[in-house]
Amino acid sequence: MPDPALLEAFPTPTDAPIVIEHVAEEFTSRCPKTGHPDFGVVTLRFQPRGASQGGLCVELKSLKLYYQSFRECGIFYEAVTDRLKDDLVSLMNPSWLQVHTSWRGRGGIRSLVRAEHGDVPHRYRV
Repeated sequence: MPDPALLEAFPTPTDAPIVIEHVAEEFTSRCPKTGHPDFGVVTLRFQPRGASQGGLCVELKSLKLYYQSFRECGIFYEAVTDRLKDDLVSLMNPSWLQVHTSWRGRGGIRSLVRAEHGDVPHRYRV
């Protein structure tokens, strides 16, 4: 099962508003119906709270290990996306956060799933 205990954070290095985007191009999980592997790209975009507000950023090695904890998990695309959002919001409490997952086609169908937290600025909405 996915393990949010793998996630680590570090203090936001500034009070200036910053937007961070991490793209993981090799995300894998398993279809809960067939057991076949699902391959996707995860885009995480967020604005951490400022340093004086106790803001936190996710540490990248821990994020990679957390993503890898989904590898053998039978889970639907929608549940993956929502779980990523919930676990990362719980870790960092950002001003806002987006998770977009884009899944490779199977049977001629590609999927894009989005989950958001907070007041995402219009320019980041797709």
